[in-house]
Amino acid sequence: MTKTIKLALVAAMALGSTSAFATNGDILLGIGAKARGMGGVGIGMSHGAESALANPALITSVKGTEVQFGGTLFMPDVNVNMGLAQDSDADMFVIPSVSIAQELDDGFYVGVGMWGTAGMGVDYRGLPGTFNMVTNLQLMQFGVPLAYKTNGFSVGFTPIVQYGALDIDYSGTLDVSNLFGPGATADVDGGSGVGQDLSLGYTIGAAYEMEGLTVGASYKSAISMDYKDVLPSAGQAFADFGLFGGNTFGSKLEQPAEIGVGASYVMGDHTVAVDLKEIQYESAEGYKDFGWEDQTVFIIGYEYNTGDWSARAGYNYGSNPIKEAAPGGAGADQSGSALNMFNLLGFPAIVESHLTLGGTYRFSKQTSLDLALGYAPEVEETYSMAGFADFGATNPTSITTKHSQTSASIAVNYNF
Repeated sequence: MTKTIKLALVAAMALGSTSAFATNGDILLGIGAKARGMGGVGIGMSHGAESALANPALITSVKGTEVQFGGTLFMPDVNVNMGLAQDSDADMFVIPSVSIAQELDDGFYVGVGMWGTAGMGVDYRGLPGTFNMVTNLQLMQFGVPLAYKTNGFSVGFTPIVQYGALDIDYSGTLDVSNLFGPGATADVDGGSGVGQDLSLGYTIGAAYEMEGLTVGASYKSAISMDYKDVLPSAGQAFADFGLFGGNTFGSKLEQPAEIGVGASYVMGDHTVAVDLKEIQYESAEGYKDFGWEDQTVFIIGYEYNTGDWSARAGYNYGSNPIKEAAPGGAGADQSGSALNMFNLLGFPAIVESHLTLGGTYRFSKQTSLDLALGYAPEVEETYSMAGFADFGATNPTSITTKHSQTSASIAVNYNF
């Protein structure tokens, strides 16, 4: 067990230098290929060692020891138009997943894991009409799930250490002739390099199993991350023009709390599962300054299990958490125009529906392979930047962003 844990940590750290562009807001649909093949469902259905973050009470389905190594190749397609359509070059990311769980004596279970859990990013460097915007948020979590089961009832707790890195950089020139006379321009830029932080959080969960039915509930704590000067520097250019009351952003970007319930029902070879959860962006530091709203996520998944192999399908829906701000106008506060540009240009987490397929092939009682594919159909949003018309005739008065996603996940499982 000790050697296996060391190997898992080395593999996760090697993959952890890459970033993720996630889906429900900035949060990955699911941890592991089994969950992702069913749309991310996992609060009321166990996926073995994978369940450490979704609902740690469900690692109690593990018999003996289960080890999983996996990852997701994530391919977002983001296009922005502020007078000229441009594609983001940040179009491929690798997201790691390493999970281990072990059955102990007297109903107790323990595990360890390291997972890429959330992130987002765009890269418009060298593309006109985009302020050369580059953003990159990546989050990794390390956790040690602990669980106990008796008479069909189980509880679990996963303390979490979260690593985060955030980078925001942009530069460009604004026409300010309407403010300072014909031909007047102003250079704007933001960014101070990559900010990093380590912080603590937890997930708690409970589940009850009876005659094929499993019901569960879980809560993930908010995790406050302080990226030092990254957000203040990014907001300073807006503040210099008197936007946001002349104030810049704070330095914290808090990963929001999540609360959810789920259920699954087994009918012979068939399993149907549903999850309902709320991601609380409105009260999270940083996101509330960006005007993000709480996101309600509904997931339904299906599995057909023959014993030798399984097939899965899922659907995940979470409404767009980024709402359009009132843009302002002549003589009015134009902060809304700046916020609309900041969100749709730098953090366009606007996708809503996700379709997934997956499966498992069992080579033996000890070894199996999981695969999953995901697709988020293109979503298009146009938000007003009408307040920027006061700056000059060449400045855009709206921003349109298109965003779709595809992904492929793989995991190898070993049981002993």
